[in-house]
Amino acid sequence: MNIHRIEARDLPDLWFQAVNDILDQGRRFLIDRGSYAGQTRLEYDFFTGSVKYPGTLPLLPDIPPSLGIPNPVENDYIYGGDGYERSYIEYLMTPHKEEGESYTYGERLTRTPITGDKFAWWEQGNAEIIDKREVDGQVVSEEDGILYLNQIEWIIQTYKKYGNRNNQMVLQVAHPSDIALVDPPCLRSIDTRIQDDKLVFFVYFRSWDLWGGLPANLAGIQNLKEYMAEEIGVADGEMIVESKGLHLYGYAEELAKLRCLKQ
Repeated sequence: MNIHRIEARDLPDLWFQAVNDILDQGRRFLIDRGSYAGQTRLEYDFFTGSVKYPGTLPLLPDIPPSLGIPNPVENDYIYGGDGYERSYIEYLMTPHKEEGESYTYGERLTRTPITGDKFAWWEQGNAEIIDKREVDGQVVSEEDGILYLNQIEWIIQTYKKYGNRNNQMVLQVAHPSDIALVDPPCLRSIDTRIQDDKLVFFVYFRSWDLWGGLPANLAGIQNLKEYMAEEIGVADGEMIVESKGLHLYGYAEELAKLRCLKQ
């Protein structure tokens, strides 16, 4: 198995290097199940990338106008605008979920129910097992007798209250029961660390569309990181990303070749 590593200056640099390299080093697989079943895609065996300055603008890919191809992600898709009922930032950082959606990243991150044994321990005030906190409507809220925690605000509060050396602060998107979904979340977790007074994100995707998904996802996640860093009172830091399924769909191969000036 080939572990492909990229060190990038910023997010557009990471995207370009990954697109350029996958055309030469990606392996072609037939898609058996899920999105685009029956088609082929180029895929890395395992991908890891480090981005030194992920907050450098612009966050989205650089497409020279002379190439005559569209940017894989529109700015309005990230921040909202004409033609988009919901911005990607809203999808990532708010609990809003449309009818028919089995999940959103924002719902998982900001409206996590406290249930089962955890709720029982919470009610008991069992401080040896549960970190019971005030129901303040921001970090922990109550609705129809159910408690929900906001992972984003919980982590901010924890770093501010207990300090930076904490290896427990992981933004969890995946649930064990997700394996029963036809299309489970691609983003599984965003681990966090404060080092040298900077907030660092470690991002893992189980499957990841390189052409349009990676730049959109990371632009949104970078905005989340900047928000959390400011609230904690530290600087914005690096981003480390990993995936065992970073891929380029067949429809995007010709576009990728044009962007990278390859035949």
